[in-house]
Amino acid sequence: MSKFQRSWQLFKSSLVVMQRDKKLLLFPILTTALTIFIAVIFLMPVAFRPTGYGYASAEHWKAVGNSVYDVDWQKHSSADGSNQNLTVKGVKPLALGYFAIMYFVSMFFATFFNVAFYKEIMNALSGQPVSIRGGLQFAGTKWKIILMWTLFAGLVGYIIKTLEERSGFVGRWILKLLGTAWSIACVFVIPIIITEQETTNPLVVLKKSALTLKKTWGESLIGYVGVSLGGSLIIFGSLLLLGGGIAVSVLLHSWWLAALVVLGWLAGIFILSYLMSVASQIFRCALFLYASNGILPEPYNEEMMALAWKIRKG
Repeated sequence: MSKFQRSWQLFKSSLVVMQRDKKLLLFPILTTALTIFIAVIFLMPVAFRPTGYGYASAEHWKAVGNSVYDVDWQKHSSADGSNQNLTVKGVKPLALGYFAIMYFVSMFFATFFNVAFYKEIMNALSGQPVSIRGGLQFAGTKWKIILMWTLFAGLVGYIIKTLEERSGFVGRWILKLLGTAWSIACVFVIPIIITEQETTNPLVVLKKSALTLKKTWGESLIGYVGVSLGGSLIIFGSLLLLGGGIAVSVLLHSWWLAALVVLGWLAGIFILSYLMSVASQIFRCALFLYASNGILPEPYNEEMMALAWKIRKG
């Protein structure tokens, strides 16, 4: 089987799992909805707190901005009269703490839902029934390790981001590479949280994720490229259809048809991107089972998992 065929088969196999257990498609929607809800809950008190001005007035939003950011308004004269220059010095400590809490709460629940999602993916791959309620109940039993990982990962991410913003050109590139390495090492964190029974130490979770990745480094790379390549082929084909549809619209002098073609294409790309995201997570779980336990879940097979190149094994 060629690289092209293997890439396409990986994508199709993930789609088969989705078609077989359609409830898996609901988890990312629930996660997104919850994230938006949490953001609204935290931002509403800030945006609509009493300032003495109407909510539709510029003075209200200026007052809100002044409560969040440390700003310096400097007046200066011009030919047209007196103007003001706005200099933002940074976020006020109290506001920074408030948004940090919002960030950690959002990250905790996102991780919580991902644990539920990945648990049900593993159930689907092993032939067990998929249940949203069952996934959430399972995640509830893992709240301690989810909390510890959220605090640890959030702190690491914040430190990397802060140092990157304060570093020079070379330092930013080094920290970007460090951030990339961190993201790669965390590839199997959620499956490790699901299977971990002995500890809630986030360092142990990270170490086990990195060791699993080291064991199957080549499979990971070709797998993610494979899933994304399969979707990219569809996107390329859709671009040809888009171009053809626009060309026909121009020939018919129908701008309404052109608008419908473009809107239809955008909707299709959104749906495809969503399916590709779910497909990559399904493959990640299949790869974890293959790497950690030697289990090759259906509909994947050995030929699909065969490496395009081998870096390390065992």
